[in-house]
Amino acid sequence: MGIRMPRVTNLKQILNRQFSSTNLDGSTYVPKGCMAVYVGENQRRRFVVPVSYLNEPTFQDLLSQAEEEFGFTHPEGGLTIPCKEDTFIDVLNRL
Repeated sequence: MGIRMPRVTNLKQILNRQFSSTNLDGSTYVPKGCMAVYVGENQRRRFVVPVSYLNEPTFQDLLSQAEEEFGFTHPEGGLTIPCKEDTFIDVLNRL
């Protein structure tokens, strides 16, 4: 009998999509129901996460940090979260 861990599998899929693929016209692709966020303090990395995470309290804490630092103007044009990548991945693990 094996133990099923669907959340870990789901997280792996999310992290594998962190650099989302590009369309033939060169535009960046984000699947329906997902959004791109840029994470990092100095050098930022792009992650694609489900929009359902917006309702999670821990994710909302990260959004509050982003609002304090950037307001509504984000350098990359997308949502930028000013935390370490390890911290962001840890938050994703908890969701």
